[in-house]
Amino acid sequence: MFQLKGIEKMNEEQKLKYILNKLQAQLSSEEDELANISNATAILDAILDRINWAGFYFIKNEELVLGPFQGLPACNRIQIGKGVCGTAVLEKEVQRVEDVHKFPGHIACDSASKSEIVIPIIKNDIVYGVLDIDSPEYNRFTELEEKYLVKFVELLNEYVDWKRVIK
Repeated sequence: MFQLKGIEKMNEEQKLKYILNKLQAQLSSEEDELANISNATAILDAILDRINWAGFYFIKNEELVLGPFQGLPACNRIQIGKGVCGTAVLEKEVQRVEDVHKFPGHIACDSASKSEIVIPIIKNDIVYGVLDIDSPEYNRFTELEEKYLVKFVELLNEYVDWKRVIK
């Protein structure tokens, strides 16, 4: 059973560590990739403050295709190199955007989103997709969150066979 114990009393780093602990517990007790990826988005949505979307896009047929997420309906497909997600894939680098309206070529799936962080999913030097998190606040995402969200994806990489996810 998933319980959120005392997170309202935690500081930012404690919450981020808690997210990793919850993800570790989920991944170590379930083998199904879709279940794990779906619950990964639910963990982020339940614990991260001030976000309006958290989810995955996976590379299929040379474009990003929507995967499990929490939030309003989103763009189904994004071209590699386009928007924040496509740029993260093309550059193979985290994109932490303070104001998405100033990002060249930003794709507005949810007009309420004002800032965004996108972590590319890279395993054995192959890019499989991205973890994308949006916020209705400008300058929402911190360097500390970036560090822990990279660890979040690294933890997923230990358990998820991305080739089975994108087939």
